[in-house]
Amino acid sequence: MPEKLLFIPWFAGILYGSIPFFWLAIHPLAGRWQKMQRSPYRVLLPLWAVMIAVLGGVTLPWQAQRIYTTWWAWLPAFPFFWMGLRTYSSIPSAFGMERLSGQAELRPDGLQQSLVVSGLHARMRHPIYFAHLCNLAGWTLGSGLVVNYGLLAVSCFLTFPLMIWLEERELIKRFGPDYLDYRKAVSAFPGLMPGSYKSSPHANTASPLRKR
Repeated sequence: MPEKLLFIPWFAGILYGSIPFFWLAIHPLAGRWQKMQRSPYRVLLPLWAVMIAVLGGVTLPWQAQRIYTTWWAWLPAFPFFWMGLRTYSSIPSAFGMERLSGQAELRPDGLQQSLVVSGLHARMRHPIYFAHLCNLAGWTLGSGLVVNYGLLAVSCFLTFPLMIWLEERELIKRFGPDYLDYRKAVSAFPGLMPGSYKSSPHANTASPLRKR
């Protein structure tokens, strides 16, 4: 890949690397965002843009540094893109655009909400996080960028595990035994546990939730 085009995978890495910071700006302060009369996205979207700019500025000196420079590295990257894009395309049908966009978290009173255990969520607990990691892995493997490998390592071993831990702690408080049963039956990501989840009669009771 020509050096000028390395901006594309670098920016993709920055974008995916900023997601945990954006998530942490929403979830711990969800109660405050919910009290705003106007849409909290008037603040959150510019805040996310600032996060991307800061992360980009920090990593800019290493923007074009690569571990390897071979074109065939994009071949093993393709399956990750395919899994990520396929997962993204399958999420809205069962999960809903309201939850996907975060409105279910920031505007819970205006939406009917429930524990989602159908579709992709019957086979993995966090399909959105899985899709994020797949696409970040694709850009990283294909480009060989040092920055992307660093962001992928941080995402795999720190930020995404932390996000999952914090989110599931909240879900256990909200759904109790139903979520514990679901967590025992379904792996966080695909392939770690066999079979799919069959909900209990009480698993879909309405409750404020934003599940990823």
